[in-house]
Amino acid sequence: MKNFIVTIDGPAASGKEKISRYISKKWKLKHLDSGTLYRRIALIFLNENIDINDIKQIKKKISKIKKISYRKSKKIRTQEISKLASKIAVHNCVRNFVNQLQYDFVEKNKKNTGFVIDGRDIGSVVFKNANLKLYIDVNADIRAKRRYKQLIDSSEKSIYRKILKDIKLRDKKDKMRKNSPLVIPANSYIIDNNDSFIKTIKQINKIFNNI
Repeated sequence: MKNFIVTIDGPAASGKEKISRYISKKWKLKHLDSGTLYRRIALIFLNENIDINDIKQIKKKISKIKKISYRKSKKIRTQEISKLASKIAVHNCVRNFVNQLQYDFVEKNKKNTGFVIDGRDIGSVVFKNANLKLYIDVNADIRAKRRYKQLIDSSEKSIYRKILKDIKLRDKKDKMRKNSPLVIPANSYIIDNNDSFIKTIKQINKIFNNI
């Protein structure tokens, strides 16, 4: 699957990362989580007290970022960073910056492997010509329960009802935002991830086996 690109789109807490890791391991594709890049930028903004409502400040800071880590980290998996990442993601300059990072990642690694890339506009905007597009569908209640468990397991205090409210609000914002709204990409397969992960990967395996 050299140079093969798989895109994984879906709403917040739909299991995109877990599914991407599975695909990456099984079919030996290099994984890139676009959410990590937004979270990294959010952490930078937080640490440097950047006013996320001041577009001039944002553009100035973005222009000065010369390098950013693609690595995941517990410090960027908090609710605070998640919310901040969601807020900065509405700005076109931030999205363009992150998109370029993704293009650079693929270009840098294209001689070695194919890719599985997850986010909210990967198949619809960033890699429109991907070889395979998946959209992960999970109802809000289940996503909230999974996110709640994830936060509790990582020793972060959390309230289920608040998480559910935040997820529904995030869905609304992601779908209504002007720049790269969350949509089901054209020619994508919809994966039902409401049930067990075993049932989810059966759907995925069937698709890959028919490629």
